[in-house]
Amino acid sequence: MKLTQRLLLQSTVVATLLVAIILGAVEWRVRHRLELQEAVIVSSAPSNERLALEAAADDRLLRAIRNDVAFASGLALLVALLLARSLARQVTRPMLELRDMAQDLAGGDLTARPSRSISGGEVGQLADSLRQVAEQMETRLWEMQSEEALLVALTESLNEGVVAVDARKRVVRINETGRQLLGLRQAVPFPASDLPQEQQLQEALQLVLFGAPPIFREIRLAERTVALTVRALSGGGAVLAMYDLTQVRRLETVRSDFVANVSHELRTPLTIIGGFVETLQDDDVPADLRRQFLGMAEANVQRMQRIVDDLLDLSRIESGGWRPAPVELDVSDVAAEVLAPLQLRARDKGVVLDTNIATNANRVMCDPTAAGQILSNLAENALRHTASGHVTIFTSRDEDGVWMGVRDTGTGIPPEHLPRIFERFYRADPGRSREAGGTGLGLSIVRHLAEAHNGRVKAESTVGVGTTIAVWLPTPTFS
Repeated sequence: MKLTQRLLLQSTVVATLLVAIILGAVEWRVRHRLELQEAVIVSSAPSNERLALEAAADDRLLRAIRNDVAFASGLALLVALLLARSLARQVTRPMLELRDMAQDLAGGDLTARPSRSISGGEVGQLADSLRQVAEQMETRLWEMQSEEALLVALTESLNEGVVAVDARKRVVRINETGRQLLGLRQAVPFPASDLPQEQQLQEALQLVLFGAPPIFREIRLAERTVALTVRALSGGGAVLAMYDLTQVRRLETVRSDFVANVSHELRTPLTIIGGFVETLQDDDVPADLRRQFLGMAEANVQRMQRIVDDLLDLSRIESGGWRPAPVELDVSDVAAEVLAPLQLRARDKGVVLDTNIATNANRVMCDPTAAGQILSNLAENALRHTASGHVTIFTSRDEDGVWMGVRDTGTGIPPEHLPRIFERFYRADPGRSREAGGTGLGLSIVRHLAEAHNGRVKAESTVGVGTTIAVWLPTPTFS
């Protein structure tokens, strides 16, 4: 039954009850009056007395009727109030419940639902509608949260920095890569003015916010080279995409330097060999001078061969074509094999070759070929730059591994060159290194061999005092 029909029906019932109560009271009094009149008529009292009795009876009847009407009206009012209260409860209880539910929904509690006891009529239809609204809102919120989580996961997985700026020039979204590139930590939203004040970045952002087409630029942020793309958003605002090109540009520079260095390293011996060959084509060259020229040509051929061999070694290590096969080695044995072929040259220079192998660091887990190449490159390099004193192969232990390296009393390396000595073809003193026969690749090979064993390298040096270069190798569990 509809609410309107229920109200109409109950109002009709109340009105009917009121009329019935009043009519019943009046009828009862009238009948009582008639009975009194009949008693007076048949009495034997004189007429005057009878008239007086009738008048008194009429007054009493009038007062009685008034009292009865008042009582009936009060009783009817009380009944009406009780019925109205009952009706109000029936109407207001579900309405209050629906109100509380609507407030809960507005407060964010999308689990609120009307009770199943509210059914039928307009209130029941309202409850059903609110239930459907709540379910739709909960479903939509879940979909939005899923989409938000997916969007966050996608943006955070990008190698690009992403920054979204709304029409009010506030940063409303930024991923972790973007924070790292821009050096920002504050929570969103925050003003776009807090972005780095790099001129090209700010200029591109302002142009796009004022309606310019997408802008692509390469900018510098601190020590980084960044590819910047700025696009407008359909609802106002802009999105910035940033890709860190620092490593790419560095590799391009390394490649360019590598080509230039290889060309330079090979051109010098080729020029010398070419000159000697041209000279030796003359039949008038004396025999002793011819032998001298041939010896110098042979030395330069050997130098070119060493460069090519070192380049091939580096290529195999870097490409993964060579993988270490670590075994347990005694460093003393490896050091003896490395120093033996260097003794004659060291004696001629007045340099003492020795070892200082710690008793708790005399064994390492390393590929035998790699261990020999590491110590050989370090020892030859140290002997090449030491005019007198000592060249020492040493080991020491730390908590996680063993340091294995070479210490000399040579010329030393200036501090500004130390960070780059492990680069290919890098020389602190190019002229002296080439004269001494170095290829410029030995330390680079040492670094790559150490990293192939999950190790690392370090270099310490003081000009005029000497240099220490060592490789750290992790300690395995020996049986």
